[in-house]
Amino acid sequence: MKILKGLLIGAAVLALVGYFGFNFMKSQTKKASPEEVATYQLGDAEITIDYSRPTKKGRVIFGELVPYGKVWRTGANEATTFTTTKDLKVGGLPLTAGTYTLWTIPQADSWTVIFNSKMYPWGVNYDGDAQRDPTADVVKVEVPIQVMPEVAEQFTITVGGEPTALAMAWDLTKVRVPLTR
Repeated sequence: MKILKGLLIGAAVLALVGYFGFNFMKSQTKKASPEEVATYQLGDAEITIDYSRPTKKGRVIFGELVPYGKVWRTGANEATTFTTTKDLKVGGLPLTAGTYTLWTIPQADSWTVIFNSKMYPWGVNYDGDAQRDPTADVVKVEVPIQVMPEVAEQFTITVGGEPTALAMAWDLTKVRVPLTR
């Protein structure tokens, strides 16, 4: 009985250390890439984007930190979510009201922007690859990049402009995905 009791106490201690250790590590990554919740009104549709904002910190972003041709979780930490209360057109393609995870495949001259119907607990697997299940892709649209005149130190997602677009900017790269009601 003493051995069983010792094993149970040891397992409980390990579980607590693992739980608190994971939460500590999670809080530290959130300091480096703070969460942002942005809400926008597009006609009668409310759009909410929940994402984390990594910082450049002197690194080469696209083509190195974020490899070309590979799915990116589009931000840091948990997968970025995009919620719309009304049906929209994204790059001319229909997107039904709901919540989607937002993924991208950056290239040197264009990005593929993907709206996926599955929710994921974190943006990447333990090996660093994106968790996205391509069978749950709802909309995929390719947009050209714009080279910005000044560096965007922190990754930023906005909605606005004329015409209205979902814009993502980081380093010297910006992409705009047209949004219409």
